[in-house]
Amino acid sequence: MNLSLKLKHIACSVLTIITATALTCCSTGESKEKENNSKALALPVYTVDTSDAVTVKDYLGTIEGKVNVEIRPQVEGILQEIYVDEGSFVQKGQKLFKIDPSAYQETLNNMVATQNVAKAKLENAKLEVERLKPLVENDVISEVRLQAARSDYDVAKASLDQATAAVRGATINKEFTVITAPVSGYIGRIPKRIGNLVGKGDNDPLTVLSDVQEVYVYFSMNESDFLYFTKLKAKEDSIAGTTQRHNQLRFPEATLILADGEEYEQKGRVDAVNGQVDRTTGAISLRASFPNEDNILRSGSTGTLKISEVKKGVIQIPQIATSELQDKTFVYVLNRNNKAERRTITIKGKSKDKYIVSAGLQVGDRVLLSGLDKITDGSSVIPIQQ
Repeated sequence: MNLSLKLKHIACSVLTIITATALTCCSTGESKEKENNSKALALPVYTVDTSDAVTVKDYLGTIEGKVNVEIRPQVEGILQEIYVDEGSFVQKGQKLFKIDPSAYQETLNNMVATQNVAKAKLENAKLEVERLKPLVENDVISEVRLQAARSDYDVAKASLDQATAAVRGATINKEFTVITAPVSGYIGRIPKRIGNLVGKGDNDPLTVLSDVQEVYVYFSMNESDFLYFTKLKAKEDSIAGTTQRHNQLRFPEATLILADGEEYEQKGRVDAVNGQVDRTTGAISLRASFPNEDNILRSGSTGTLKISEVKKGVIQIPQIATSELQDKTFVYVLNRNNKAERRTITIKGKSKDKYIVSAGLQVGDRVLLSGLDKITDGSSVIPIQQ
């Protein structure tokens, strides 16, 4: 009986120990769980989805006036007068330069004198023909004398025509000594000075006259961007049922950023495309036109063209959700257990404050928006949906 009581006592003791151990373990697990929950950060998350993105591409451009005319002398001589200054605005027909006309005036005088001699010879030949006509009619002299006189008249007439042409040529050369503006516009640099010898064989022009009421901005676009607009036009033509293959590509309005960083108030349009891609650079040249009534833009200036593209159904995430290390971009994605997982992504472009992601994320992924410096791989997060 005593043995039985002892066994029961031992059994009760063991059961008590097991129960106490179980309770202790449960208590420890609960405390650890509470401890982990207390360490989890409440952070905002962004659920990945597809949407349309507007990307803006920058292209460096060179500005030129719609009309750029090199002013070159048509005759050689000493530059005698400069009527304009660099940068001044001139009207069409206004005098710009004057070359010493004295040599051309003398040549003109000689040509006029030669013309007068030819006129006198023609008059004498005419008188001789008129004098011989009645003599031939009365059989006083032979017909041969009259024919010879008429030939002399024809020669004199041709000589007069030749002298008249020489006078016109000398007059034109003399008029070329005064150089006028062929168009209205702004005067460029004037490298020559009064007293310099100038001629039409000079390497540099006297100046360049630019009409900048409308300007062209020349720029280059890489083949990938150009294919985007080419495919866009083909898609639009397909929807509209258009079969014309030579219609000009349709580009959105272009915005010009000036050298000081300010945006030019007028919008431009791309109105010309080069027919071939440059094999060395893989780019194609284009031209955009901008109005310039206020004469803000000048030839030779540079600017940055901004042209937008619309990407349909792409994945975008806020830029603040990313971090960079060397040449890689990372985000933290929450799994089903709200644990943070560091993931590498590939960025294809930028749309305002968002990145366009081409690889590394899928629709439905939850990306952390902040607190990236406070967590590591496997950290628990209490998501706050944005």
